[in-house]
Amino acid sequence: MTNLHIALKLVHILGAMVLFGTGLGIAFFMVMAHRTRDAAMIAHTARTVVIADAVFTATAVIVQPVSGAALIWLLGYSWREPWIVGSLALYLLAGLCWLPVVWIQIRLRNLAADAARRGEPPSAEYRKLFRIWFWLGWPAFLAVIAILVLMIAKPS
Repeated sequence: MTNLHIALKLVHILGAMVLFGTGLGIAFFMVMAHRTRDAAMIAHTARTVVIADAVFTATAVIVQPVSGAALIWLLGYSWREPWIVGSLALYLLAGLCWLPVVWIQIRLRNLAADAARRGEPPSAEYRKLFRIWFWLGWPAFLAVIAILVLMIAKPS
């Protein structure tokens, strides 16, 4: 193993950890805030979640395919390897779920802040968007787990 291989693998593994861990953490804190039904608490949590998603998740979303492509090239794998094709398809699925989630989180933050300023509970629009946010998280989360399995097992 070369130093470049070790460095790329470390970056790729750290990116996967950040992607998985930040996603799990964001989901946990958003659900816990939502359960309070306190618009001010939700708004505060959602503000932090939006920042965390921009700083951590977005960075990992960029790092993963770049470091993965570099590893494929360095190690001489074919882009047609079934585990690579499967990983890329699952990554695309996770991304297609994540992109609307980003917009929804921003909207949830704004709706909760508006409700808090009025001294009201979260609106029906907020509750509907939260359900969509929640259900979009599951396929993305499961796709990331499946990608990790493919990366570890490398089935042919």
